[in-house]
Amino acid sequence: MAFVLAVAGVLPAAAQSIRIKDLVEFDGVRGNDLLGYGLVVGLNGTGDGLRNAPFTEEIMSNILERLGVNVTGEQFRPKNVAAVIVTATLPPFARSGGRIDVTVSAIGDADSLLGGTLVMTPLTAADGDVYAVAQGTVISGGVAATGEAATVIEGVPTAGVVPSGARVEREVDFDFTAMEQVRLALRSPDFTTASRVEAAINREIGGNVARMLDSGTVLLDIARMGRDSPAHALSAIENVTITPEQRARVVVDQASGTIVMGSTVRISEVAVSQNNLTLRIEEAPVVVQPNPFAEGETVVVPRTGVALQEEPGPGLALVQGGTTLSDVIAGLNALGVSARDMIDILKSIKAAGALHAEFVVR
Repeated sequence: MAFVLAVAGVLPAAAQSIRIKDLVEFDGVRGNDLLGYGLVVGLNGTGDGLRNAPFTEEIMSNILERLGVNVTGEQFRPKNVAAVIVTATLPPFARSGGRIDVTVSAIGDADSLLGGTLVMTPLTAADGDVYAVAQGTVISGGVAATGEAATVIEGVPTAGVVPSGARVEREVDFDFTAMEQVRLALRSPDFTTASRVEAAINREIGGNVARMLDSGTVLLDIARMGRDSPAHALSAIENVTITPEQRARVVVDQASGTIVMGSTVRISEVAVSQNNLTLRIEEAPVVVQPNPFAEGETVVVPRTGVALQEEPGPGLALVQGGTTLSDVIAGLNALGVSARDMIDILKSIKAAGALHAEFVVR
């Protein structure tokens, strides 16, 4: 069943140790989002229709005028250009002259960005300053083919990437070496996990240099660690491993019918009954017309057939309480229903108070 495949990958044989660097974010060590508005040229007739996207014509005119080409009052309708939004992330400690990847997404009615070239586009941060400039050939993740009677689209041809397409022009002003304390922010706040991070760091360093502030924050005292710099201090503790704790959680995606369960999910003993009802309505209108040479009009007489079919189910099935995830899966699979029906059953079990986990629907 699809349900078994959806959860088979989350059946751990035993709790695994995870590095601290994979569980936390270091205060000050973070990226910055960049945004720009630019133009992709060189498309094979798959660009914006300028009558439907006047902003494309405006930015194209501005670029040409900066290059010394006067297009005021000219009428041009090329189909090889497209207006795009360019996004990127400036990594922590990025230096001037470095390269970063950018993502390009069409905002007009362009059919594809395949084979296009992004023209020089400034990328700004939230403070309005330009931190990078992007330019290069767009690599699209999809393809589109159109004929007179059919269209085939594979992937998303209106979005793509430019690997190493932006050059860093400005550095983020941040003095990391002057920090005397660093906060470790847990990506999944949990008191038990934070406590284990604190204990593991103190055990590794040999002193009380880490202190748990709350479920999501551990304070690291750089000054008491006796290292040459904060960078040396973080390198000493980021590969320390602990076993994190997680809340019991069931995540379902109704669009695809995917169900994912965490290893700590538990279920109490519960009885479940589920059947499928199929309602079929068929229209079979009958045309009635008068005899030849007789007076009258041709009329359509509606005729509707309705059928209600109930598929047999397992009846009232008893799902035994599970102490492990494999027990829970075995009990639910005993119902013999599809993955999409299983989503409804899990919601009902949660409403009955027998599913002891957070239920997340996407």
